[in-house]
Order: sequence, then C-alpha cells, then structure tokens
Amino acid sequence: MVVNADGVPVPASQTGPARASSRRDTLRGLLGAAAGLVLVPVVAAAWPPDPQDDSTDGGFDEMYRGRRIQGVPAPAGRSAADGAQWEVTVDGRPLHLMRRADGTWLSMVDHYRSYATPLEAARAAVDELGPGEELREAGQDHGHMGGQHGLYA
Repeated sequence: MVVNADGVPVPASQTGPARASSRRDTLRGLLGAAAGLVLVPVVAAAWPPDPQDDSTDGGFDEMYRGRRIQGVPAPAGRSAADGAQWEVTVDGRPLHLMRRADGTWLSMVDHYRSYATPLEAARAAVDELGPGEELREAGQDHGHMGGQHGLYA
C-alpha cells in the first residue's frame, strides 16, 4: 500500500505506469534543457558575425604595449569608398594602412601579412617596431643614399 505525504492511502491506479511515465517525461525534459544550455554557446560562437557590426567603425584609441594607437575613418572626400581609408597614428605619428582586395589591411611597417581590421594592423606594426623605435614622418631623411625616400618606418 502506498501513502501520500499526508498519510492518506493512494489507489494503485495512481502509482503504476502512469506515474513512471511522468517521471520519464520530466527526466527527458530536464535532459533536453541541459543539452540546450550546453549547445547555445557552441552555436553562438559558430554563428557568422554581422558585417554591419564592426567595433572599429567609429575609430579607436588605446594604449598597446606602452604606445598610443589612434585611428579614425578618413573623411568621405578622401576615400574611394565608405570605410576604405583610415587615418591611424602610433604615438602621434602617422601609420599608413592599405586595404587589400580581399578586405584585409596591411601597414607599411609590416606589409607581408594582412589583418582583419585597421586596429589589428596597427597592433602588428607596434609589435614590429620594437622598443625605442618610432614611425618616421614621410619625407624624413633616413640616412640612406639618395636622401629623402618617403618611407614610413
């Protein structure tokens, strides 16, 4: 004989397979919810980013390895297409970036690799510069034969 929490006898018809099936249903529901919680971060990480959602669209200003990196999109009159040019400086000196046909960026300091954003290209240029080195102004004498070469690093 089965009794409920109040000590009242419960008929056998309420304790048989119907009750077991509700336990199974509850367990299935809990397992399904747990699986969903596990899969949500995986699906979110695999979801492609929104092309309109670029964190550098409004510019950036940060300290990176002791250097101040600043960048803003170039005024519309100077670029061939919206967002095609950036004005980036490292410690107040201009860093010239170029946009590649595939949409990635390269700098005059590190022109062998491409980077997804202007900020990543500026960070790579800082990494390449090393301590104590600074970007050179365009037209500045570099000590090479021929005088002013217009090099940027």
